Amino acid sequence: MLTGCRRNEILTLRWDAVDTDAGEIRLTDSKTGTRTVSLSPETANVLTGIPRASGIPFVIAGRAGRHLRSIDGPWQKVRARAGLRDVRLHDLRHSFASRALALGETLPAIGRLLGHSRVETTARYAHLADDSVRQVAIRISDSIADDILGED
Repeated sequence: MLTGCRRNEILTLRWDAVDTDAGEIRLTDSKTGTRTVSLSPETANVLTGIPRASGIPFVIAGRAGRHLRSIDGPWQKVRARAGLRDVRLHDLRHSFASRALALGETLPAIGRLLGHSRVETTARYAHLADDSVRQVAIRISDSIADDILGED
């Protein structure tokens, strides 16, 4: 939710890829190749709070020292506890991109955050900015109209 990472990037995340001091995760095998994910202080705090099991290289450990294969069971529990009936795990990645758009970030920047190799992939999220753009257009138009009409 705080990184925009893909499910598999999180499930296979190894502790040696996490550098909270530098504020980054170095993914060597993401869907689109090697990439660096910037960590917010909040995300670094979450990672720092996860206990490390001796001899287990994975942040989210599964059985027999391997990474967790599926997060569906834990995700169902989180959803139930939060009262989120129809939220998919991938929706968190989508929300990350949507929030970036709402904050005025560019599609190329969002694409880099999400690890997209092509801006066309990121453009799928552009429709989410329509309401924000509409509100900005209304504010600009209202401001111009106020100047022309001399209203406050």
